[in-house]
Amino acid sequence: MSIKENLISIKNTFINPSCQLIAVSKTKSKEEIMEAYNAGIRDFGENKVQEITEKYEILPKDIRWHMIGHLQRNKVKYLAPFVYLIHGVDSLKLLSEINKQAEKNNRKIPCLLQVHIALEDSKFGFSEDELIALLESEEIKTLGHVQVIGLMGMATFTDNDAQIKSEFEGLKNLFTQLQSSSLPENIEMKELSIGMSGDYLLAQEAGSTMVRIGTAIFGERNYN
Repeated sequence: MSIKENLISIKNTFINPSCQLIAVSKTKSKEEIMEAYNAGIRDFGENKVQEITEKYEILPKDIRWHMIGHLQRNKVKYLAPFVYLIHGVDSLKLLSEINKQAEKNNRKIPCLLQVHIALEDSKFGFSEDELIALLESEEIKTLGHVQVIGLMGMATFTDNDAQIKSEFEGLKNLFTQLQSSSLPENIEMKELSIGMSGDYLLAQEAGSTMVRIGTAIFGERNYN
């Protein structure tokens, strides 16, 4: 099937039609991205800074670029002028650097805080206790050039749907708990970014507002 046909097929399976689809275009060519763009997609996700900045330069300027990969502090300056949303903020140090670079660009950069919900140690993110401590800290209140708009999580890479469902529901419960908490002005819990090609329906059942889908749209990644 074509990229456009894949997109139609995916959208037809959505449990929650208002859930935002982010097309994960890492390793994909300009032509492939434009095929998705011409099918109506405007939100694209990348996990490497060099790749997202190169694509930003050559592709239409109404594309909303999402940084979904692990972000190193020394790379933030390259994204700060244009990035639409940073999904994987996993430390106060990174959030502070984003704030610093956003201020230099006279912007307020939206971010999601990544929570570690998977069994694998290789995944990044705050523990629940670390997240609560961050949100209650005085430091976060001083970051006037970032706007935390929700949480992001990655489930364990497994075929065990019950495990994935449990992880997603645990994060949704935390998200809901925070929505009814007293939060600093620069923090709002409105987006929950969970779910990828293999588990986006489980994520939507759990209450995801954003899903990050690559392989199901574009096919396998190009590693050559």
